[in-house]
Amino acid sequence: MGDLEIRPATADDIPAIVAMLADDPLGAQRESPDDLTPYLAAHARLAADPQQHVVVAERDGRVVGTLQLTVIPGLSHKGTTRALIEAVRVHAEERGSGLGTQLLEWAIDEARRQGCRLVQLTSDATRTDAHRFYERLGFEASHVGFKLKL
Repeated sequence: MGDLEIRPATADDIPAIVAMLADDPLGAQRESPDDLTPYLAAHARLAADPQQHVVVAERDGRVVGTLQLTVIPGLSHKGTTRALIEAVRVHAEERGSGLGTQLLEWAIDEARRQGCRLVQLTSDATRTDAHRFYERLGFEASHVGFKLKL
C-alpha cells in the first residue's frame, strides 16, 4: 500500500466522500450521491468555520477515508473544550487495513492540539462492529443519545 496522507477535504473530494457516506445500508437510505449540490454547500460552510475539520485520507491519489472533527468550547466540566467525531467512513476496499485506526488517532491527536480535554462520538445503535472498534480504541459507551428530526 502507498503512503497515506490525511488532509483537509476540498470541494473536489465531495463525490468520493458522499460515495463512502452512501456505501452502507443506513447511508444508502439517507444520502443522494446523484445530487452533490447540498453537500457542496455544506462543505463551503464547514470550510469557513475554524472549529470544523473535515478531512480525507488519501492513498496513491485516491480518497479512501474521511471523518469530521468538531471542536466545541463549553462551560460544563470547568469550561472544558471537547471534540466531536462524526461521519467516519473507510472505503470498502480499505476496511480491515488499519486505516480507521489511523483516522481516529489523527482526530484524537488534533483534538489534543486544539486544547480539547474530551473526545466524544456517536454511532448508530445498529453499528455493532463500529462499537467494538471504538471500544478497542479506548472509547467507552457512557451516555444514551437522543435525536429530534426537524
